[in-house]
Formats: sequence, structure tokens, C-alpha cells
Amino acid sequence: MNLVCESEKLDDYLLELNEVNYTNPIIKKKADELFNPFQTEIEKAKVAFEFVRDEISHSWDIQSNRVTCNASDVLDSKEGICYAKSHLLASLLRSQGIPTGFCYQRLMLFDTPEKGYCIHALNAIFFKSLNKWIRVDSRGNKKGIDAQFSIEEENLAFPINEEFDEEDYPVIYVKPHPKTVAVLEEYTNALEMYKHHLPESL
Repeated sequence: MNLVCESEKLDDYLLELNEVNYTNPIIKKKADELFNPFQTEIEKAKVAFEFVRDEISHSWDIQSNRVTCNASDVLDSKEGICYAKSHLLASLLRSQGIPTGFCYQRLMLFDTPEKGYCIHALNAIFFKSLNKWIRVDSRGNKKGIDAQFSIEEENLAFPINEEFDEEDYPVIYVKPHPKTVAVLEEYTNALEMYKHHLPESL
């Protein structure tokens, strides 16, 4: 798929935001643990991706009610849905000067169209050494989901079934989409939010 940048300025993909609060002490501490000056940008991205994928639980997978949004809250509680996890991965990478944006898919919420749709969040990372964007999905692996870090070809969590009206959105956003942030700010029970209130389209 041809990805489309929302902004032509790479520096826009390094901005600190309310949700991507990488100068927060807890983010800085974790960055110091994960990264060192001898790592390449690709090595840093792989380390950060695997940390968020494997060490931050997906709220639905662990059936937790807690809603997290800002990167520091996600890291502190070690859980969040895909929106929240994408905020944390962007925060860790932007702290290292690695441009990172937000991408979205429209997926069936569960296994049939009748059960509804949801917007799913992932990240795109720009590698200067490769001069290209790579999408990665840190939502967390489980039975039937095996997302990996790959600079050759995408290895995401979910294949798109266009015959069921699923969709890959091509835009790489500078900021988390307002619809995804709004739902995290409005609801206090993650399970209820996940089942009934996630946006169905952008």
C-alpha cells in the first residue's frame, strides 16, 4: 500500500504531544533503560516495538477495566488498548529523534460483520538510513496474532478483508486521531468502551 504523509515535514513526526509526553520522567527513565548511543535507529525501533508489544498488556486481552491514554500512564500501568500502546511506542521513538506517526485500520470488532466494526491503531516509523516508512503493530501477540518487526515487508497483526468492508487507511498522521483520543478520554471502563464505543470509521 502507498502510505501518504499528513505532513511533509519530518520534524512534525517528532513533536511532543499530550498523548506523546516523552519528556515525562517515567518515559525518560524507560528510554534510558532501552536505548544506548551505540544502537542504530533500526535497532532502537525494534527494541521499543518489542517492549511495547510484549511488556505492555492489551486491556482486552487481560480483561482489565482500566483506560489509559497518555504514554506515561500507559507505561506506568503497563496496559492499554491499541490506541494507548501506539502513543507509548511513538513517545519512546520520538524521544530518540526517530520520526513516528499514527496509522489506522477499519476492522471487524470480533469475527463477523454483524458484531460491528472498530478503528484499530498502529504506528509508522521513518528510517532515515532506508529513506522509507515502515508500519508496525504493537497491539500484542496472542493465539492467531503474530505481529513482528520487519523492515523488508509488513508483518502486522491483522490482514485486511476488503470483502467484509475492512479498510487500510493510507495516511500517516502526525497526531493520534481525535476520534481515538476522544473515546479514551470519555470512558472509564475499558471493557465497555471496547465492546460498545470504539469509533467504526475515521
